[in-house]
Amino acid sequence: MKPAYFEVLSPEEVAQIDAASMEILETVGLRVDLKKARDAFREAGARVDEAAHSVRIPEGLVRWATEQAPSRFAIYGADPDYRLEAGGEQTYFTGLGAVVNVIDTETDELRPATLDDLRDHLRLVDGLPHISATPIGIWPSDIPMTTIHSEAILTWAQNCRKPFGMGAYGVLASQDMMKMMAIAVGGREEMQARPRFFAGCSPVSPLQMAKLQLEGLFQFAEYRQPVVIGPEAMAGATAPATLAGLLAQHNAEVLAHVTLAQIVSLGTPVAYGCASTIADMATGNVAQGAVEAGLITAATAQLARHYGLPSRTLGGTTDAKTIDLQCALERVATLAPPVLAGVNFVVSAGTLESVSTESHALLVLDDEIAGMLLRLARGIEVNENTLALDLIKQVGWEGNYLAERHTAQNFRREHFLPKLMPRDVRQTWEQKGAKTTLDLARERVRAILAKHERCPLDPALEKELQAYVAMVQGRTVADYYAAEWED
Repeated sequence: MKPAYFEVLSPEEVAQIDAASMEILETVGLRVDLKKARDAFREAGARVDEAAHSVRIPEGLVRWATEQAPSRFAIYGADPDYRLEAGGEQTYFTGLGAVVNVIDTETDELRPATLDDLRDHLRLVDGLPHISATPIGIWPSDIPMTTIHSEAILTWAQNCRKPFGMGAYGVLASQDMMKMMAIAVGGREEMQARPRFFAGCSPVSPLQMAKLQLEGLFQFAEYRQPVVIGPEAMAGATAPATLAGLLAQHNAEVLAHVTLAQIVSLGTPVAYGCASTIADMATGNVAQGAVEAGLITAATAQLARHYGLPSRTLGGTTDAKTIDLQCALERVATLAPPVLAGVNFVVSAGTLESVSTESHALLVLDDEIAGMLLRLARGIEVNENTLALDLIKQVGWEGNYLAERHTAQNFRREHFLPKLMPRDVRQTWEQKGAKTTLDLARERVRAILAKHERCPLDPALEKELQAYVAMVQGRTVADYYAAEWED
């Protein structure tokens, strides 16, 4: 039987947070920087103060929106046979799209990320069994900022069969992402029927709906792609220092964006997201590795279930600068709670230094950790076969179970079998080279990259994608600003 979810809030406390969020939405509201979003709220019955650019949302409208949002949705890979179900009991692990530096696999040195690093990231995700999807993952420094979104989608289409995603970056970039994804998968209708793009829309804490993010939300909703609404509040800085206060504000920010998504396009799939944590009050820095981050993500899982929404949160985050004991301890403290709490998508595999740095070796290690935690979350199955009562009577007190058929039939499912964590006795381990877990992870990185095969992308589609990238490369920064000024 699957164990009960790890829950940090009682039903009464969930109701209290819900009530507080509704009061925030009705009495304080949010600042909404995009005029067409304010107009959409007004037409739906919200109170808009045009001078203040603020919107106050009645509880009835929010309740209506959460009822319209799907409780489950599927997202597909470039390979349409690759399908993930959001909203059920399954937990998936993904990368995170905020990395600007990498720790080089060969030299162990920190350096700026490149397009080649993004390509390798996508190939590794493609080859790892427990990392099920990835957003952009890495922000290359060796190409213009204005073309990263288009280069990333082309690189994904060439190298990864699993679902992809990016955030909202304003009008033109969001349009580009939708059009290029449609090209890559065979057309807009196919993309809408089987979504391939996990979009991100980030509220700005406290209580703001940013223009660039909302422009993306409109585009993603039009294409019916799943949208993650993920506040990044910091308790003590951009949210109350108390975790309950942070959750009340965080919840209001999520619900406001869920409401707009349903107003814009009824039935838009949305995921209740969370990148919130605490501020380190000694430095003012974000504390992604804080144990409180695990509590916040576990509470997020409960709130998502309360509204019948799939969930996606950070997990396995660390403020460590290298793969050391701090990295391991913070990783467990922030990864186990969302997994045991039943979050559907747990993101940030392979990252450290407050998700600004990636290590390919750590990405491979996280795949192993993900497998361990999935086994932990599955719990203990009790039935006639697993109790093995007849076998226990047969073996008695003088035999052993090594040669029994029951052992051969069951141990692979019952026991997690690590690949990167040696269990040999010391003498055997030394004879094999005394390799550490990190040594084995680096070897696996090299092995996966060496045998990876390029995705079988139709030549005509690839040519069309390359032409689109060339068009984007011809733009200037002024072109992006002009598109935003139209509002």
